[in-house]
Amino acid sequence: MAGDDRDTLELLKFERNYLTKGGYARSPRHPWKAHLVFEDSPTCMNYDSKENPRPCSECALMQFVPPEKRDEKIPCRHIQLTPGGDTLDSLYRWADDHEIEEAMRTWLDTTIQQLES
Repeated sequence: MAGDDRDTLELLKFERNYLTKGGYARSPRHPWKAHLVFEDSPTCMNYDSKENPRPCSECALMQFVPPEKRDEKIPCRHIQLTPGGDTLDSLYRWADDHEIEEAMRTWLDTTIQQLES
C-alpha cells in the first residue's frame, strides 16, 4: 500500500503482542470507555496523528479488508475475523470485550501462520 511501508507480518505480531499484554483493557480512570481494536492501538498508522490523519487507503491492513468495504469510513472494522463472517463492525454490536479479544487473537494467530508459511 502506498504510504505504509511497515512489514505486514511484523505489524500483526506487534498487534498480537499488544492484545496479549492487555492493550485493549479498560482504563481504571475511564472504565466506561471501550478501546477500539486497531484504531486505539499503536498499530494504527494514525495513532499519534489524529489532527492530520493519513487516509486509511494507505494502511497495510487494507489488504485484509474486502474490496467492497474499502471505502467505508473505518475500513479495518470490516476485516472478516471469524469463519462465520464476523467483523469488528458486527462484533461491536453484540459481543463483549472478551469475545472480541478472542476473535482478534484467533484471527491474528491464523493470519500470522499463513503469512509465515
